[in-house]
Amino acid sequence: MPLVRYRKVVILGYRSVGKTSLAHQFVEGKFLERYDPTVENTYSKIVTLGKDEFHLHLVDTAGQDEYSILPYSFIIGVHGYVLVYSVTSLHSFQVIESLYQKLHEGHGKTRLPVVLVGNKADLSPNREVQAIEGKKLAESWGATFMESSARENQLTQGIFTKVIQEIARVENSYGQERRCHLM
Repeated sequence: MPLVRYRKVVILGYRSVGKTSLAHQFVEGKFLERYDPTVENTYSKIVTLGKDEFHLHLVDTAGQDEYSILPYSFIIGVHGYVLVYSVTSLHSFQVIESLYQKLHEGHGKTRLPVVLVGNKADLSPNREVQAIEGKKLAESWGATFMESSARENQLTQGIFTKVIQEIARVENSYGQERRCHLM
């Protein structure tokens, strides 16, 4: 029986970008047509990657803006992040940059396990943020970039699989960087 590892992932982004829809689609396999604005919800799901099992605990946050103060509960004990913007909202993309900077400062790390998600790809005719812009931003952070559609269940599973892989990648790279040499 494989060891089940616990991973806490926080989903952050501006209001109405689809954070709850992505989480709900991932866990329940359904798209919510209507829901009340989120204060904070949590979801859990066991994810199997190869021979490994992960108990993924998702924290679906209220919409953030560039002036939000991120609580320590979004930093302490968190393994990774899914940062979500809407491809139909340039403002939501700009807010993501601010949120990442706050996370980076809060962690004091050079690299964070992050997946940047441009959601609402099904609304491409109303696009305000091109995929190349998201890709460039993610590359500047050393993060992974994906575009998705919670409504059409496009890459929803892949987002959360990728964040688990990013957590492992960052954790392993820190182990390599922190070598101790005795003289």
